[in-house]
Amino acid sequence: MIQQLDRYRTPPTWHPGAPRLVQTLWFFLGAPLLAARWLPGSPWRVALMRAFGAQIGSGCRLKPGLRVKFPWRLQVGEACWLGEDAWIDNLAPVTLGDRVCLSQGAYLCTGNHDFRSAGFDLRLGPITIGSHAWIAAMAVLAPGTQIGSGAVVAIGAVVRGTVPAGAIVRGNPAVVVGQR
Repeated sequence: MIQQLDRYRTPPTWHPGAPRLVQTLWFFLGAPLLAARWLPGSPWRVALMRAFGAQIGSGCRLKPGLRVKFPWRLQVGEACWLGEDAWIDNLAPVTLGDRVCLSQGAYLCTGNHDFRSAGFDLRLGPITIGSHAWIAAMAVLAPGTQIGSGAVVAIGAVVRGTVPAGAIVRGNPAVVVGQR
């Protein structure tokens, strides 16, 4: 079926998860500051994210260029690294365990559209990444993806579904190629 974009409607059950004032402040102030490349340092980025509702553990490093759709839907464990140009597009919750490395340009996508629906219906799924996992540069995680503890998602891999603990995956679609 061919989508008819003029028929799309945001699902009545979906809400951004924060009052409109908070959303507006994030859009015009918080998100641009978080992504700012001219402001070095990580501690102030962590404080900014926490001020907008993100749950972030101690010892985390947030790099310039980081993009987060809704910080109030983000939970980050202890000592995580969120790299340059990583994009957490979290229409649904995203949870990172302890010591997770999210490398440069990684894209975590929690929302997509049903191309079989004339109304191009929105489909959402949370993303969970277990402790000690590494999501390498330019990797893409689809809605509903679960990455097991200690797993490695190789550079440029596209993952949908579940990656077992300790597995190394690569490719599009990602397949297990080894164990850590």
